[in-house]
Amino acid sequence: MDSMITAAARALAAGDPLGALKRVALRDDGPSLALRGIAMAQLGDHVRAKSLLRSAARAFGPKQAMARARCVVAEAEIALVSRDLSWPAKALDAARVTLEEHGDRANAAHARYLEVRRLLLIGRLDEAERTLAALDPTPFPPASRAAHELAVAGIAMRRLRATEARAALTRAEHAARDARIPALLAEVESAIALLNAPAARLITSGEEKPLLLDEVEALLASNAFIVDACRHVVHHPSKVVSLAKRPVLFTLARALAEAWPGDVPREVLVARAFQSKSANESHRARLRVEVGRLRTMLRTLADVSATKRGFALTPRRAREVVVLARPVDEEHAPVLAFLADGESWSSSALALALGTSQRTVQRALDSLAAAGKVQSFGRGRARRWMTPPIPGFATVLLLPAPLPTG
Repeated sequence: MDSMITAAARALAAGDPLGALKRVALRDDGPSLALRGIAMAQLGDHVRAKSLLRSAARAFGPKQAMARARCVVAEAEIALVSRDLSWPAKALDAARVTLEEHGDRANAAHARYLEVRRLLLIGRLDEAERTLAALDPTPFPPASRAAHELAVAGIAMRRLRATEARAALTRAEHAARDARIPALLAEVESAIALLNAPAARLITSGEEKPLLLDEVEALLASNAFIVDACRHVVHHPSKVVSLAKRPVLFTLARALAEAWPGDVPREVLVARAFQSKSANESHRARLRVEVGRLRTMLRTLADVSATKRGFALTPRRAREVVVLARPVDEEHAPVLAFLADGESWSSSALALALGTSQRTVQRALDSLAAAGKVQSFGRGRARRWMTPPIPGFATVLLLPAPLPTG
């Protein structure tokens, strides 16, 4: 490897893409094309970066397997940043195996971290945690250690383990400062700001207040009876009842919890649960049926009793009933949560991350666009959606991981 290639590689490692381009911009050999591709990725031109990396892989040829594998890993990282979640994960895994066979442990580990980040985006926390547990970041350079700790923090935040997340981000900050890469340090600082922003709202006895993730963690460990509107579950430390697939029952549970210790008139429950402005006998009969189902679902945690004007919730063991609500009440909050990372997303990538159909996501995007909350650019398959982050709010509880049910 000649001195210009070495100097360009060092510039990229230090987060100086322009310095790297000055050295290899006019060269078309494999190493130069690869370095130019990485430089263009750091500058934000992802389309050009992918083209250069594919040209580099062809230029290296079949006998230079390790160099080609590095190009695949770089392209996978660009796909992740571009939120191209349909990019073939098998290609990344094959590249990782090649790198491991050739003794390039640092880049093989980087491939693993990319895999973990993708798993986080699509909500597969268990797989992400298992993959991360197999990696020891100690022998790796500072940038890789920072990536490791960012992944640890990302999992911990989604698991609502604030103390663990804070410790991981502290380690990530130290590693990022050692790496002296401004973009990496900015990513760590953004994650710290996210952890220090309100993550939810507490609603109790008609009053609301914002909660940090640490406070959410403490609340979930308390003896309170909690109706969790972020995950659509009802829980007490001893038991969790999921109502995620029973929207009417969850709506009733939330209404009763918000009114506790008082009751809720039947007309109000009908309006909230059935989207009806007036309650007729059919609505009242259906309400009795749904309340009976809710009473059965919550039988070990609380009683739902009839009152003169409606229904009331009475916890069996807890002394307090609270509602844990999203920091922002929005019909399409999960879509906004993904877009709030500041990256551009395709509707297909959002559908994959949300575990729903692309048509459902497109309807949500159209609705948000009509309200001026998101914007798109490009056409057809190249169309991307984005929005500025919601000021002052964390998105952790808008991207919920399912809680265990009892």
